[in-house]
Amino acid sequence: MHTDIEAILECHHSDKTRLMDMLWEVQRQQGFISDEAVTALSVGLNMSRHDIRETLTFYHFFRDKPSGKHRIYLADTVIARMNGYDEVREALEQACGCAFGSVDESGNFGLYDTNCIGLSDQEPAMMVDEVVFTHLTPEKVSDIITRLKQGESVDAVANPDGFNPGDVAYVDALVKDNIRSRGAVFFKEGRDYPALLEKVLELLPDEVIEEITLSGIRGRGGAGFPTGLKWRLGRDAEGDEKYVICNADEGEPGTFKDRVLLTRSPGDVLLGMIIAAWAIGSRNGIIYLRAEYWYIKEYLEWQIQAFRDAKLLGSRILGRDFDFDIRIQMGAGAYVCGDETALIESCEGKRGTPRIKPPYPIQQGYLGMPTCINNVETFAAASRILEEGGAWFSAMGTDDSTGTRLLSVSGDCKHPGIYEIEWGVSLNEVLNMAVAGEPKAVQVSGPSGECVSVAQDGERVFCYSDLSCNGSLMIFDRSRDLLEVVRNFMRFFVDESCGICVPCRAGGVDLYHKIRLIIAGRATARDLDDIHSWGSLMHQTSRCGLGTTAAKPLLTTLEKFPELYQQKLAGSEGVLLPSFDLEGALQGHEQAYRTLVQEEQQ
Repeated sequence: MHTDIEAILECHHSDKTRLMDMLWEVQRQQGFISDEAVTALSVGLNMSRHDIRETLTFYHFFRDKPSGKHRIYLADTVIARMNGYDEVREALEQACGCAFGSVDESGNFGLYDTNCIGLSDQEPAMMVDEVVFTHLTPEKVSDIITRLKQGESVDAVANPDGFNPGDVAYVDALVKDNIRSRGAVFFKEGRDYPALLEKVLELLPDEVIEEITLSGIRGRGGAGFPTGLKWRLGRDAEGDEKYVICNADEGEPGTFKDRVLLTRSPGDVLLGMIIAAWAIGSRNGIIYLRAEYWYIKEYLEWQIQAFRDAKLLGSRILGRDFDFDIRIQMGAGAYVCGDETALIESCEGKRGTPRIKPPYPIQQGYLGMPTCINNVETFAAASRILEEGGAWFSAMGTDDSTGTRLLSVSGDCKHPGIYEIEWGVSLNEVLNMAVAGEPKAVQVSGPSGECVSVAQDGERVFCYSDLSCNGSLMIFDRSRDLLEVVRNFMRFFVDESCGICVPCRAGGVDLYHKIRLIIAGRATARDLDDIHSWGSLMHQTSRCGLGTTAAKPLLTTLEKFPELYQQKLAGSEGVLLPSFDLEGALQGHEQAYRTLVQEEQQ
């Protein structure tokens, strides 16, 4: 067995549930994960090669063949395409000397597409290895690649002042936080975490849960499940171990609020996890961090260590009979891992396949034990609730949507970035804050959410009973082609489907073909009927939220902007459907004929 693999196995005690970490370590050492490495891991973990490869090939950022000394991933998103994406892509191909999806002759550069990397407020953006570059232009791309060719390291190019990766200044050198408005809950400076935790530990776990319940806070990841109820179920659940997991797999296109919370207020998130652990009786916590946020991993590790040094994590926290620690689990590029059960599968070293529910994670989650999973924003808010009180929090917002929430605003506006609003604020108010010029449509909650018309819906308010936003807000003005936006979103769902269930795996592809037909002017009214019926079928029968919401870009724009579709419909002439590509069919026949003739002549 290769000595490097032996060391990796020993470091992780040959624990197959840590396969994701091992694959990352192999790739970081060797540049890719070779067949020899797969064999060595299968022997060391007593797993089949097929089981190793099942995990390896599922994730976007794991590579099983040489992919360049520098792996460059350009984010292909709707927002990037509104800000010079095509020119940047062309400049990368020219500078690197290879096309996307390939490696240049020298083996120095591999160019790849990827979906949103959590930087919609500063796109076009790309990842080079584990570092990000934002606000790209052809000139900036040329300079970056030239310096890499001259032997400079990626870190030196991105971080010319040499900031320590464990310092927030390093993160600030790479990305901007763009916090545009602050409210009562988030981004509070100078918090005394030891004193706050001491105050919490004076309470019984049931009293902590009562305070969270009194606040009325609901999960900020999108589903909106009452946090107090989840913690109560976790407290009451039976298990030899219980786990607290922070879902930092912020994969919804257009969302970046969790990135900003983790860099500007990481202590709030850590404290929230500790409070949850005290409440439900957990000793182990995990932050599941998306691979696109590698550049903040070391900073978070330093923050966790600072909490340990202050006796806020580890054994006998603040001298009490309370043990709890946190580790970071890196993802590897899979939108579906935003689903809590898929995330658990990934934490266990497997492909991110959503589980069938029930049982729910709070009953039977990580390693089969009761698991409390909350979003980054939820944990940060929980720390403030225990500081100020549940009644303080519930006094803000609306009756069914208490407190404040963070919005990631991007697109056609003067001030993209993070906005903290109270629930109950109207869409028009947010558009005015961001200085959106002539907005026509807003995509609320990313592709899986709702596309609304500013003219029709401007006075609708953000709350769970109206615009139930998961934090993503993409603004499109009157110059944008909304059908192209829909096409991009439908391609995203096709790319990100895990493939486990037929409605999502096949239905997504079929709907993607529908929007392409519509844009090409070859669709009929029957195609629109198919979109409605197939979208309903996917919603009712898909296993997880990805499949149940995948048709929404089509369905919600059909509802709000039907004229865009009607004006693209083709009339029926002759016996052939407009969607039938006669020329393409004949080309296929001609190619088949030539092949057969050649075979007969040989």
